[in-house]
Amino acid sequence: MSIAYQIVVCGGIVPDPLQTLEPVAGPALKNEMLLPAVLDPWAAHSLYEAANLARKLPGSKVYLVTMAPKAKLQQVMMTVGQKVPLELVAIDGPASGFVESAAVAEALATAIQSIAGLEPARMLLFGGWESASRGAGTTMQMVAERLGITEQFQGVDELLVGEDGSLRILERVEGGRHQISVCDGAPALLGWATGNLGEPANNPQTGMMNMRAMMPALQKAKPAVLAADAKFESVELPKQLRETRIVKDAPVEQIAQEIVEWVRAE
Repeated sequence: MSIAYQIVVCGGIVPDPLQTLEPVAGPALKNEMLLPAVLDPWAAHSLYEAANLARKLPGSKVYLVTMAPKAKLQQVMMTVGQKVPLELVAIDGPASGFVESAAVAEALATAIQSIAGLEPARMLLFGGWESASRGAGTTMQMVAERLGITEQFQGVDELLVGEDGSLRILERVEGGRHQISVCDGAPALLGWATGNLGEPANNPQTGMMNMRAMMPALQKAKPAVLAADAKFESVELPKQLRETRIVKDAPVEQIAQEIVEWVRAE
């Protein structure tokens, strides 16, 4: 098979999920810059799938396009860079979930268009179906629209490339089932769910190879100033309250009404 793709993965960094996150007015997270960060889990799945596909198709290349504060991004890339070969395209900007996804999509699309030698006819755009920070589920769709990519698939768990370059894609649908879609070929957007690959082991040689290009990429990261449209009058941690009732054979309408009343009471 002589097919070679340029696989562009979009993904941000998020606070380690094991940390306690406390919101503050701004909006922001308390001590956000001090919290340990990781690559967004959904973006990580798409990155591992991209690397696996590139390994199977000689000549393919993986780009990671990400927006985050440079200092935090450098810490995360020290780990991510040891797992898969990639070329980093960095944007120096906010990593929190308090920015409109449309603004984030605009910044990501502009960075992708600036990649030297990128051929749209060979491009596969990967990203998370959801996000641990920008969980609107719309960012990747808007990035693709700005790049003129109309073949879009969300909730992807598997991608198989045919001998003729066609893409056979498994998308999640209701009821724990998958929808099988077939696309003639690139360009296409795949918003990944969890896929079926485990996290690659650290490879120091891959890390050394990546870091030679990552450090200059971080130094050249262009700043992106994105205004947060949301304004909070007050912020507080969710109340830890659990009230459990076991009721048998309750009508659906009654359950729905109780949920509505409970939400209104909050």
